[in-house]
Amino acid sequence: MANNAENVSFGKPNVSGVFYTAPYGTALPADATKALPAQWKNNGFVSDDGITNSTDTDNSTIVEMGGKTVLTEITSYSESYQMTLIEILNSDAAKTRYGDGNVTADANGVLSITHNLPDGNFSGVIELAINGGKVDRIVIPNITRSEFGDRTFVGTDAMGYDVTLAANAYDAFDGGTSREYIAKVATTKGGE
Repeated sequence: MANNAENVSFGKPNVSGVFYTAPYGTALPADATKALPAQWKNNGFVSDDGITNSTDTDNSTIVEMGGKTVLTEITSYSESYQMTLIEILNSDAAKTRYGDGNVTADANGVLSITHNLPDGNFSGVIELAINGGKVDRIVIPNITRSEFGDRTFVGTDAMGYDVTLAANAYDAFDGGTSREYIAKVATTKGGE
């Protein structure tokens, strides 16, 4: 198969959002084309550093008596997603950072955030618009907050919530941590 430039793409946020969260146990999307139901909350803009998906593996190696490695096997695998959510007035972004039980918002958008140990796991979806009229949807069923970046308050940079989210193994994904779906965006004709 020859190289194909149409298989190369940027990962840009969808117009409607890039990172969505829902309570752990919410029905997960099973494709890239159906709209997310209302229980999936948009966390707003992500900083221009984007989203970093990292993997960490441990290996076990067998070396024969002459010093040559004869077998290497991966013995553990983990995955995480790091991003900075810059809509600090978005209660869902604040909940992603601090936990649902530590954030309240009233009908006027007034927030109360208790800086405390975040509570509970949750689920997430990353939505990317990619070349060729396609969407890349990454479903992360079981998330634990694992690290938090420093917050800097300065008049020349956007405030944000820098979070690293650990993607835990999920039985329905055969023990995998995430599932990625890529598909062409469905278009309708004649107002259908």
